[in-house]
Amino acid sequence: MRDDATIEQLVVLSNLESINALLIQQGLSQSNRLIELNRVTITQMKSLMESGALKNLKKN
Repeated sequence: MRDDATIEQLVVLSNLESINALLIQQGLSQSNRLIELNRVTITQMKSLMESGALKNLKKN
């Protein structure tokens, strides 16, 4: 799956893995983590797609 992911998706996935680890440390249940991670995913993907911040990386 990662082989076909865009740079934006890979960046968000990496962030989600870190955030999930923090949420586990905080003792959040799996269902609550899923809700939070979904919210973060939507926010980050919108931000990355709108800003075009990663376009420079794609060129290199």
